[in-house]
Amino acid sequence: MKRDLYIILLLSISVSGFSQPVPNVEENIPHLMTFGKLAETSWGDDDFSQAFFFLIPQEYDQPFFIRVFDPDTGGDIDEIAGDWNTRCTYEVFGGEGVWTEPDARETHPFGNYKSGTLLASRAFAENPRYDNGWYTFGPFNPAQGEYVEMYQGRIFKIICEGVSGDDGNMYRYYLSTEADDNRPIEGANAFAYEYSFRMHNDVNEVSHIYPYIEDGTVTVKISNFDWDTDGNMVVISVARQGREVRVSGEDHWTEDELRIQDEEIGTSFDFRFVKARNLVRNNNVVVNVRNQRNETLPFYTIPIGGVPRYRGEVEFDPID
Repeated sequence: MKRDLYIILLLSISVSGFSQPVPNVEENIPHLMTFGKLAETSWGDDDFSQAFFFLIPQEYDQPFFIRVFDPDTGGDIDEIAGDWNTRCTYEVFGGEGVWTEPDARETHPFGNYKSGTLLASRAFAENPRYDNGWYTFGPFNPAQGEYVEMYQGRIFKIICEGVSGDDGNMYRYYLSTEADDNRPIEGANAFAYEYSFRMHNDVNEVSHIYPYIEDGTVTVKISNFDWDTDGNMVVISVARQGREVRVSGEDHWTEDELRIQDEEIGTSFDFRFVKARNLVRNNNVVVNVRNQRNETLPFYTIPIGGVPRYRGEVEFDPID
């Protein structure tokens, strides 16, 4: 109960700005990324599927919409591999088990990861109508989500999956009160347990993602895939001024481990992705974090407790 109340308090603090694009503005990530299932994993996608969760606060009782920017695979934003031949599905789930099912919080599309009740779905191939445009799912009733006491709200899930082809689909989401405009829901948030995304094609741009360090976390294992040695991944926290993490080469996973300090419990990490000066273009990467019990930790698009700021001297990490 203490842990649940602590998360509720931090959520109320962290969402005061309630901007809800996914990725969020502070993350400075160009696009989410999902490739067709026939793609080579060396292009940067390890499993051709990505799930995001949307948290609707219990006070909100009006219809809402999940909007997808550039949902098709073709045109200016996406990544071609020969000819455009890729088809991706987007599926929206609510109902019991949408988040509480353990498979839903895993990092691979195995088992009952499509848990809950299917509320809407749509498949997109190459379609100029949606190139650089929006497609809207909904309206949805907040009551269609799964109520989770820890969050004092209801959770929905959207999964993008590459069901055919070998091209890369780059896209974004927006949680909105309107069908044809991006209007945020006060107190809402979005999160994922694995981030698959496109890096910038600009060495001056730094991207961020924000894993939350839950109560009881002793160590974290940080895994990244297909980094292509594209610069550095640096961890900032209230107790770390900047600790570099081992990064992967092409088509490989690399792991690193950090021991959690007391001050970091109940705060977010800031993973900073700093590109190499020797520009690597169109780099796609995958990142996830697990605790010492091998449980996945969530990345919130609006970081719980706010973006972390270093508060003191760096302490020695005995795992390093």
